[in-house]
Amino acid sequence: MEKTAIVKEYSNGEIIVRWEPALCTHSGRCIHSLPAVFDVRRRPWIDMRGADTQTIIRVVESCPSGALTWRKAE
Repeated sequence: MEKTAIVKEYSNGEIIVRWEPALCTHSGRCIHSLPAVFDVRRRPWIDMRGADTQTIIRVVESCPSGALTWRKAE
């Protein structure tokens, strides 16, 4: 039986950030770069209200594993 990959999505109305935990290498780049948005002690751990859209995009694009990606909200 095939396992279903867990995928979480978070939106601020402008963009949707997608997190695929199976790809995450836990480099910590996101939480160190933008702790107001990315905080593993909080649930949900991504709070899209913590920064402006362009700042979130910059940090998401720096994710070395590709576990974080983004797209424009529809």
